[in-house]
Amino acid sequence: MTSNYQPPFSISSKSINLIADISAQIERYVIRMEQEDGLLLRKINRIKTIQGSLAIEGNTLSESMITEILEGKSVIAPLREIQEVKNAIKTYDSFTSFNPFEVKDLLKAHGLMMEALIDDSGRFRRGGVGVFAGARAVHIAPPAERVPFLMNDLFRWLNESHDHLLIRSCVFHYEFEFIHPFSDGNGRLGRLWQSLILSRLHPIFEHLPVENIVFQNQQQYYDAISKSSGATDCGAFIEFMLEEIHTTLKKRQGVALKTGTNDTVNDTVNDTVNLIRSNPKITIDELAKKLNKSRRTVTRILRKLQEEKIISRIGSDKTGYWEVK
Repeated sequence: MTSNYQPPFSISSKSINLIADISAQIERYVIRMEQEDGLLLRKINRIKTIQGSLAIEGNTLSESMITEILEGKSVIAPLREIQEVKNAIKTYDSFTSFNPFEVKDLLKAHGLMMEALIDDSGRFRRGGVGVFAGARAVHIAPPAERVPFLMNDLFRWLNESHDHLLIRSCVFHYEFEFIHPFSDGNGRLGRLWQSLILSRLHPIFEHLPVENIVFQNQQQYYDAISKSSGATDCGAFIEFMLEEIHTTLKKRQGVALKTGTNDTVNDTVNDTVNLIRSNPKITIDELAKKLNKSRRTVTRILRKLQEEKIISRIGSDKTGYWEVK
């Protein structure tokens, strides 16, 4: 049966050009992933994907801590945050088993991602939800009784539409967040599902941390959603996501990864920046504990980051905060 449902969106000339540019960049990225360090790059990208997607939801675990969990090691952190990471690892390990065009697979993925975190994991919500900025309601999702019908319509459109998969992945992501079909976990599932849809365009998207795009550009991401909602047209969101996918593809084609000590140092530096980004008021002692490094080492890293103008200190040592440039 053909659905009459059509998500409201327009495609700008910029978006059309980006689709062509992304197609060219995909081939270059494939060549990059075939280099001898490709396997290591895939592992790093998977860790970045998990860390970025969960950090948006408030999870404070660093890339190095996620690596330790991935390797079966014990870490000292809040139990809920450890559970979130374990669930995400399990979900992304099942990435290729999900069919992005099936509602039942979305429910299965949600069940894995939110296991032991909420009572209704793997099931659509049965109550009202909204997105709030303090006491102000930014978005009130459709009533719970409408969710199954809206999601079935969205999946039917995804299956039947002749639009480019890059466009469909962005539209699905936006509409999914608008519907907010679950009581919790909507953000991480929406990002996962866009990556999954993109993997049908090219398998390389399984190893490209699209989720990390949103983590690094959270304000622009929310601005694009807000602009699209105000216009009742998700064209602005499509343009934003395509631009960021294009940028990420280009960035991930750099020089070969180094192995050994330099990798460890670079990971620690990246983890430091990510921890500061998620908590600008974090102290040196807190950083040292989360990074499992000495206070002296963390101080040296912070000094280097300041010298390279990657971060800056605003205010005093006691009452100030960090700012990532």
